[in-house]
Amino acid sequence: MESMQSKRAEIRNMCADVLEVRWNDTHGKVRRSTALLEDISPSGACLQVESEIPVGVRIRWECQNQPFAGRIRYCTFREIGYFAGVEFEAGVTWSKQTYTPRHLLELERLVSQAKR
Repeated sequence: MESMQSKRAEIRNMCADVLEVRWNDTHGKVRRSTALLEDISPSGACLQVESEIPVGVRIRWECQNQPFAGRIRYCTFREIGYFAGVEFEAGVTWSKQTYTPRHLLELERLVSQAKR
């Protein structure tokens, strides 16, 4: 079985920022939750949330006037909460120029600096 890391086409950047996310439950009711942004890449993100969000659900949020939307690919409980992987929708992408999380650790840049 392939790990999630091996399926990723890009390096995720570790980060931390508090977000308010929204999605519709199975009855069509809008649900809201505070989430912690754990990592981000141009095509997806990982959020820590308080309650489980069903796989396949469309989730959305906005940061610094930059809208994000995607589908939940996994939602797993780990000791401190649920971790939900989000794959951004077509046309939605992240870049540091459009939104910089409060805390951002660019792993690719660190690796390239260490090789010098």
